[in-house]
Amino acid sequence: MKKRRQAKILELISTYEIETQEELQEKLIEFGFEVTQATISRDIKELRLVKDLSSKGRYIYSTGKKRNDQIVNRAGGIFNESIINIDYAMNIVVIKCFSGMANAACAAIDSMSNDGVLGTIAGDDTIFMLCKTEEIAKDFTDRLRSTLNA
Repeated sequence: MKKRRQAKILELISTYEIETQEELQEKLIEFGFEVTQATISRDIKELRLVKDLSSKGRYIYSTGKKRNDQIVNRAGGIFNESIINIDYAMNIVVIKCFSGMANAACAAIDSMSNDGVLGTIAGDDTIFMLCKTEEIAKDFTDRLRSTLNA
C-alpha cells in the first residue's frame, strides 16, 4: 500500500501544481487513498520531495529533478557563449569551448539530470563526458547541437 501511495504522490505532483500537504491529502483521498497529514509528511520526507518555484510563481512540490529540455533551454545562453564544437566517439562526448569557458559549460551539463552520463571532466577549453552507451552519447550530442543552432 505504501509503495502504491508514494507512486501516486509522484504522479500527482507531476500532473498538478500542489502547494500544500493539505492539497496533496485531498488529491490522494480523491483517488481512494485514506491518509493522514502525518503519513503524507513521512512520505514527502522519504521521497525527498522539495518545493520548486512554478512558472506561475508559486512554490509547489517536486522531486527536485528538472527535465533535461528545460535545463538545456535555460543553459542555452551559456552553451551559445562558450561551445565551439561538439562531437562524440563511441560513448565519449568531446565538447570544445572557448578558452576558460569549459568549466561553466560543464557545470551547466552537470546540472542536467541524465542517468546515462557517468561523469564529466572539464579542462580550460575542453569537456570530456563519459556516457553509458554510444546511443546516449549520440542523443546528447544531437540535443546540444540543436540547442546551439536554435
